[in-house]
Amino acid sequence: MAYLNADLIGVPGGRAQLQTPALVIDLDHFERNIAAMAEHCARQGLALRPHAKTHKSLTVARRQIAAGAIGQCAAKLGEAEALADGGIESILITSPVVTEGGMRRLAALNARVPELIAVCDHGGVVDRLAAAFAHAEKPLKLLVDLDVGLARTGIESGARAAALAKMIAHAPGLAFAGLQAYAGHLMHLESPNERRAKSLEAMAALKDMAGRLAVHGLACPILTGGGTGTFDIDPDARVLTDIQCGSYVFMDRQYNDVWEKPGDRAPFATALFVQTTVVSANHKGLATTDAGFKSFATDAGPPAVAQGAPKGASYFFFGDEQGGVIYDADEHALAPGDVIACVVPHCDPTVNLYDCYHVCRGDMLVDIWPIEARSRSA
Repeated sequence: MAYLNADLIGVPGGRAQLQTPALVIDLDHFERNIAAMAEHCARQGLALRPHAKTHKSLTVARRQIAAGAIGQCAAKLGEAEALADGGIESILITSPVVTEGGMRRLAALNARVPELIAVCDHGGVVDRLAAAFAHAEKPLKLLVDLDVGLARTGIESGARAAALAKMIAHAPGLAFAGLQAYAGHLMHLESPNERRAKSLEAMAALKDMAGRLAVHGLACPILTGGGTGTFDIDPDARVLTDIQCGSYVFMDRQYNDVWEKPGDRAPFATALFVQTTVVSANHKGLATTDAGFKSFATDAGPPAVAQGAPKGASYFFFGDEQGGVIYDADEHALAPGDVIACVVPHCDPTVNLYDCYHVCRGDMLVDIWPIEARSRSA
C-alpha cells in the first residue's frame, strides 16, 4: 500500500513536514515503554499478554513478543483474525463469542492458531460452543470470565461460576483453562489509595474463586486480568499468571492523569500523538487546525497540546475537520503552516480512526506501520 507521507521516510526534518492529520509514534518513547513493562513483569515473575485492542498492529505485537510477551489479547474476533493472519501464535479473545456465525469463525481460527483461548460467562453459550467444537480436531481453551465489579461481562464469583467451570470441563470439544478477571472500572481512579485497595479486592475475589475450583479438582493454569492502571498493584496479590496491559505502550491523556493529577509522574512515556497543522490564524490568541472530531476519539474530551503551541495553550474541537487552539495572546502568535503535536485523549479508539502509524525518531520519519486490525469491530 502506498502511504501519503512515504516520500518523507529518512528525510531530515521529515516529521515536521508530514501531511496532516497524522498519527505519530515517538519511537524512542515507544521502545522504552515496551522495555519497561517487560522488565517489570520479569521482576514480578508475571507473564505479559498485552492487549492488541490498543495498537491493532502486527508490527507492535511482534515487538512486544520479541521483548518477552507470551502472546496477545484481542477484544474481538476480527482483531484475533488479523493477528492470526500475521502469524501471532498465542491469542486470547477477551470478550465472549456468542453467535453461530462467530462460533464458526472461532472454530476456523482455533484450527490455525497454535494457542487460541476464548472466554465465557453463560451456561447456554457453553452448550452452543460444545456443539460447535464437538468434532473439532483440537479442543477450544476456554476461561470463565469473572465479573469483579465492572458488570460489563463476566459471572459473579461463587457457586454459579464454579458450576460454569465444571460445565466447561465436562463439555466435548472444550478445555477449561482458568479464569479471567478484568477490573476495567478501576483503571482510571485518580486516588492511588482507592485504586490500590479496590484492585487488590478484585484480585482477592479471583484468588478465592481459583481456590474454590481447586477443591473441586479444577486447576486454573491461566489466571489473567489487570491493565495499565493497575500494572504496579495487581502483582502484589500474587494471584495472576499474566497481565493484560495495553495502553502502556502508547499512553494517553486519560492514563497520564491517573498518575499526574495526584502529583506523581506517569510510569510510561507518552509515545502516541496526533500531529496537526494550523490552517487559519486571523484572531488574536486563536488558531484553527486541520484535526477535529474525525481525528480523535472524543469520549474522553479534547486532546492535550504537547508541542508546537505557546505554553498553556488548550485545544478544543472546532468541527468535524477542524480543531482550535486557544493561547495567551501576548505569546508568540501561531501562523498557518505551524505544526502542533497533541496527546490523544483515549488511545485505543483514536488508533481505530487511522490506517497507519508514522514512526519517528527525533525529527525524522523512519517508517510507516500499517494498522491491520483497524475497524475490525466484529
